[in-house]
Amino acid sequence: MTALVLSPASAQAAKKSFREVWLIAIGHSLTHWYPATFYLLLPLIGNELGLSYVEIGSVLTVQATAGAISNIPGGLIVDSVPRKGLLMAIALFWVGAPYLLMGFTHQYWTLLTCAALVGIGNNIWHPTAIPLLAQNFPERRGLAVSIHGMGGNVGDAIAPLVAGSLLTFMSWRNVVVVNLLPGVVMACVILVSLGRMEARPREADKSGACSIGQMVGRKLRDFGRLLRNRTLVFLCASSIFRSMAQGALMTFLPVFLARQMGYSPVWVGAVMAGLQIAGFAAAPIAGHLSDTMGRRQIIVGSMTTSFVVLLFMAIAGDSPWFVMFVAVLGFFLFAVRAVLQAWLLDATPPEMGGSSIGLLFAIQALGSASGPLIGGLIADRYGIMMVFYFLAATIVVANLFVFVTPMPAARFAPSTDSEVP
Repeated sequence: MTALVLSPASAQAAKKSFREVWLIAIGHSLTHWYPATFYLLLPLIGNELGLSYVEIGSVLTVQATAGAISNIPGGLIVDSVPRKGLLMAIALFWVGAPYLLMGFTHQYWTLLTCAALVGIGNNIWHPTAIPLLAQNFPERRGLAVSIHGMGGNVGDAIAPLVAGSLLTFMSWRNVVVVNLLPGVVMACVILVSLGRMEARPREADKSGACSIGQMVGRKLRDFGRLLRNRTLVFLCASSIFRSMAQGALMTFLPVFLARQMGYSPVWVGAVMAGLQIAGFAAAPIAGHLSDTMGRRQIIVGSMTTSFVVLLFMAIAGDSPWFVMFVAVLGFFLFAVRAVLQAWLLDATPPEMGGSSIGLLFAIQALGSASGPLIGGLIADRYGIMMVFYFLAATIVVANLFVFVTPMPAARFAPSTDSEVP
């Protein structure tokens, strides 16, 4: 791999204000706001429409599958379009609008269609925002990407509390209508504040002006070389199992709390918020430690602890201990998301950052798609508690791939002459 030296401009970027980081993190929180609300609404929707566990899981499977299909072409397009702020604003609106349509549906198939649209829209945001932050803050890449991830945890934490409170005096259909407002407001803020924000460096600056089609064609050729990056391949393999566990957990944890433990929507929202608040606290800690101690050590430690906690949850059953373990799980399970992303970008040329993140999220979407469906099959046949044993097993497999992931010989930083390792 070519070792790259930071330019003076890059060194200055590493020391500049984190204002852009915080603004993008807030936008990220809204992209998570809608799915987090939907997890809470899904048991109510399932009851009204008479859905089985498999059908409940299939809604999120369709959403994740659409994301998996759209992630890679989305990443290639993101790498080819310089207006990153505009792309983020479009993505934020695209995520919220299908949830609004869900509020007017009475058909299972319409629900699946809306879920697919959400999966497509959400995959414009991540290939745009994460590489953009990594390029602008190369020496604090783990911290910047973790703050972005922390924004997602904030959305995941606050949304269930707000939705749970609204459900005490609103129907779930009214909640999804009201829920659209924060995303519309934030999309406008990002458009005004960051609408002209561009990635550095711009490929057009190197080779002259060219059409988006020509740039996408060039990125397609580079993408084939990117697939030979062994660090990327192993991290993607680990991520598919980790996202499988997370997707099944986020689907069946609220269902378990509502159906098995008899919790009201407010209490289900509170427990889900606790899960995310713990992840919120863990994200910047893990990101900073990964910058100083190394990515592998943080990921292995967090995944190992997640495995142990999931076993304790399965053993605890529907006792109060189960709820106590949820917050502990959130601290360690969500801590590794941004560290995985930072590790991937360490080994990826900056001009291919959107494509590599798109590939990572496509692989993760496959895990998120299969996790709820497999969990539903297990729950229907063996009982919902067996799902948590399944989650523990997937974390073990994810950790094994991290053990064998090769470290990049040097970290990529913004440059105009980088090559795929």
